[in-house]
Amino acid sequence: MKDDQYYMGLAIKEAYKAWEIDEVPVGAVIVNKNGTLVGTGFNQPISSTDPTSHAEINAIRQASQVLNNYRLVNTTLFVTIEPCIMCMGAIIHARIKRVVFGANDLKWGAVESLYNMANDTRLNHHPEIISGVFEEKAKKIIKDFFKNKRSK
Repeated sequence: MKDDQYYMGLAIKEAYKAWEIDEVPVGAVIVNKNGTLVGTGFNQPISSTDPTSHAEINAIRQASQVLNNYRLVNTTLFVTIEPCIMCMGAIIHARIKRVVFGANDLKWGAVESLYNMANDTRLNHHPEIISGVFEEKAKKIIKDFFKNKRSK
């Protein structure tokens, strides 16, 4: 099986797909316990006119279809930026085993920055969290995207 950096690299490629369509560049992939890619996604809320069309949600939707199950047990979600409240809710409902993310999101993060939903004992599922994988690359993508938008 490939390592976390390999899969985060795939998530970064997904983030650039969002950038190409002028969406905030966040990308996500989901792999099963054997390391097989079962879902991919990137941010598309503007282009799809759907506020729930975050990278994580899109990857979860695809993985659920591929696995023919709304429960994604024994899967790992790799995402470039810390998931928001909505995405963490979906991750918990889907019973995703591990969440690996690149950079913190100080404005919306629901894993470490604003909230710590993965460790909230009131919830019935607690995914393992790994943060900081390709953190600088993930930060740079977001910073460069907004710098580019401001310069136009």
